[in-house]
Amino acid sequence: MDQRHSPSARIRMAGERCWSLCLLVLLLTACQPAPEPAPYRFDTRHVSANQNERIAFLILHYTDEDDAHSLRLLTEPEHKVSAHYLVPRDTEQRPLPVYQLVPDSQRAWHAGRSRWQQYAGLNASSLGIEIVNLGYDEQEADLPVHLRHWQPYTPAQIAAVGALSRELVQRYRIPPTQVLGHSDVAPERKQDPGPLFPWRELALTYGVGAWPDEARVATLQQAPLPAWDALQWQQGLARYGYGIAPSGLWDEQSRAVLRAFQLHFRPALVNGEPDAESQAILMALLERYFPAH
Repeated sequence: MDQRHSPSARIRMAGERCWSLCLLVLLLTACQPAPEPAPYRFDTRHVSANQNERIAFLILHYTDEDDAHSLRLLTEPEHKVSAHYLVPRDTEQRPLPVYQLVPDSQRAWHAGRSRWQQYAGLNASSLGIEIVNLGYDEQEADLPVHLRHWQPYTPAQIAAVGALSRELVQRYRIPPTQVLGHSDVAPERKQDPGPLFPWRELALTYGVGAWPDEARVATLQQAPLPAWDALQWQQGLARYGYGIAPSGLWDEQSRAVLRAFQLHFRPALVNGEPDAESQAILMALLERYFPAH
């Protein structure tokens, strides 16, 4: 037998080749310059107490379009508008699908020119939920808000919005007075989610958003309340969070802001004019959420 081709010889030759290859790798590696040390290192031992969540607001909208048009409007680049979540309407799927269009960590383009408390441009600090709803017929645009025929929300939509909102406000610790409608943060431009959105149900059933103590509202209405002048209305609305500059003049901005307040808290009569019921509701809200010290 030729020993060069015996099994033991072949094993020995393979081992020699392997050893030669390893030696070559070591030699090449030794010739490489050593990597330079990183110019910094992270040290996370010192955590500042001066911080909070980037997400401070939850803003609710209606789309003014049907399901298909809403999805296109909020996703196609040419429309330049988006929201974090879209709640559809015309589907038999249960549970109702909710489309997440933008991650929570990203800035969606839903609030536009907007203001609440000391914040402006709320896209940077908010989550937006769009709900498919047609609002009202354009032919009724000249009618007062409370005389228009508004499309109601479906029970499935409200259940989905309530559960989703509850999860989001808990996750990001969003205060009740910072769960708002588009009309609250842009009162001179917007009226959504409209007078048929059930803010009371959202607060009392799902624990989301602000709502006045109704017994306190009744008590205030029974008391002989002196009617506020324009400056007192403006100061009260601004204290609650609305973007209004107190001037003492009851102007169009004042009417738009009070109309937004009524859309949220007294939708039975949305006319932007001061009245005793709206005053009692605002007083009860201020007592509950912004008590005087």
